[in-house]
Amino acid sequence: MYYDEGEEWNRMLLLYNSALKEVGTKIDILNDEFKMHHQYNPIEHVSSRIKSPQSIAKKIRHKGVELSVANIVKYINDVAGIRITCSFIPDIYRIADLISKQNDVKVLKVKDYIMQPKANGYMSYHMIVSIPIFLADDVIDTKVEIQIRTVAMDFWASLEHKIYYKYEGNAPANIRDELKECAQIVSYLDQKMQALNDAVKENDPYNERFRGSTIYMSEEIKDAYGTVTEEEVTVVTN
Repeated sequence: MYYDEGEEWNRMLLLYNSALKEVGTKIDILNDEFKMHHQYNPIEHVSSRIKSPQSIAKKIRHKGVELSVANIVKYINDVAGIRITCSFIPDIYRIADLISKQNDVKVLKVKDYIMQPKANGYMSYHMIVSIPIFLADDVIDTKVEIQIRTVAMDFWASLEHKIYYKYEGNAPANIRDELKECAQIVSYLDQKMQALNDAVKENDPYNERFRGSTIYMSEEIKDAYGTVTEEEVTVVTN
């Protein structure tokens, strides 16, 4: 595939890398805005990756289709992936909502593994979005998978992946049961930490003062950011 479709393969990587940059920039801007205007920032960490050729080939084989660039683009939704780690569960839904409301972001699919965890206990919020990539002679909507989870969920998922890797995906029943129990503990921990955070905010005078507040910007100033006016001509005389 790489020899016969080398140009298409490189074009695919260009598009997915560009989509990661576009979505990553959006998240960075949201992160910076929270830092500037709020006492508390919901985003703890952001990471991104392009799926390895080996992982892509393995997934295509599981799909039972021919390994080609066209099939990769059609059947694999997480070639480009971004993971956002948040402090608390409400932050996950807040970030997801802010991303989905952006005009050039199209939400293609959502899987809420927080409200409905996987059988093994896995919890996370998955969004598949598309974003336009402007090339020299074309505009191509390109998919990115966004995973949003708490620090505790991310801790569990990382260790679960390492343990399953050692067993090549076939962990004994007792290990699976222990991992599921750990997932339940993680869920309980998230709930307890959220309750503590809510209690702290209730007793915080600063939070009471600014609760529900937004930063106001007049329409005149808002329009000025994207418009130009005639410049004054300065005549320099001796």
